[in-house]
Amino acid sequence: MLELENVDKVYRSRGKPPVHAVRALDMEVGKGEIVALLGSSGCGKTSTLRMIAGFEDVTSGSIALDNRRIEALPPARRKVAMAFEGYSLYPPLTVRENIGFALKAQQLSRGEVTRRVDAIAGLVEIEDILDAYPRAISGGQQQRVSLARALVRDADLYLLDEPMGQLEPQLRAVLRGRIKGLLAERGMTAIFVTHDQTEASALADRIAVMEDGILQQFASEKELKNRPANLFVASFIGEPPMNLLETEVARADGGFRLSVGSAMAFLIPGDRLDSTAQQALQQTPRVRVGIRPQKVAVGSGDVRVRIVSNQWLGDQSHVAGECAGNFLIAVTAGRVAARPGDVISFGLEPRHLHIFGTEGTCIRHAEVR
Repeated sequence: MLELENVDKVYRSRGKPPVHAVRALDMEVGKGEIVALLGSSGCGKTSTLRMIAGFEDVTSGSIALDNRRIEALPPARRKVAMAFEGYSLYPPLTVRENIGFALKAQQLSRGEVTRRVDAIAGLVEIEDILDAYPRAISGGQQQRVSLARALVRDADLYLLDEPMGQLEPQLRAVLRGRIKGLLAERGMTAIFVTHDQTEASALADRIAVMEDGILQQFASEKELKNRPANLFVASFIGEPPMNLLETEVARADGGFRLSVGSAMAFLIPGDRLDSTAQQALQQTPRVRVGIRPQKVAVGSGDVRVRIVSNQWLGDQSHVAGECAGNFLIAVTAGRVAARPGDVISFGLEPRHLHIFGTEGTCIRHAEVR
């Protein structure tokens, strides 16, 4: 198990203001669990990975791996294997020698080193370049060498920084399945950094969403989509992103009416809200509501939208429309017979709405059926 407790990272440079890259990070990763650190550039995910590996000092807080405090240990004593985003291969060594470098330190036999290097090279499809030098291979091949060099080792934890960012989509999809199978089969504990939601969903058991150095939510993909902790997670997770509308709150019929001017209104029955949500809505004049594009019905409902775009993606349509200055996207199976400028109906059911308060905290999640 990996435990991070109240971990902070502050970068200080002379003549420049300090940069607080990671803030009070608490996180536990179970043995054999695969975790993704997901977020936009500069959110603190790579700094977190490098602190765990020992390539960045921890400003404050503690890191424990299998009940060993490791934040003060040098990288070589942490039993952590890392694949770097920048590859960091040894130029004088061949690909085979780069992959097997750490295995020689374990005093394995030459035959065992060869067997393990060949096996991992086959998994990431680099058998044909094992005798080449790093300068003679492409960036995508170098990335796979870096990945193989980490995965071939015996370690308590595997850290992968953007492990497949340079690969072609088809190869990336194949390797995702192979790598997840390898990690699961061997019970390997792994954390990988990515900005790609598809990659995070395909590989990870749980996803840690970060922004501005703060862990926003740490949960499964399903929970992140169905029960986002706050407005940031709700708008960041999902493709296309969640539709968000600012509404005025009023009491109505034992519940609450959430109105977007005169263009649309949603009646939320009181018995569909817990006491905390009811109290929050009583005290808040305005809230934001969100609905996933997949939950917007096209061609039915009482919200009239003017079509802005209608894209057929081969298996679904993404239909974007404008209503009273608000932009709404709907995702539906099959083609939609509408052109830009046409006015059609969208259906937004109140039970599919997430409600967020003024501070971005979630007041009420959509109902899941």
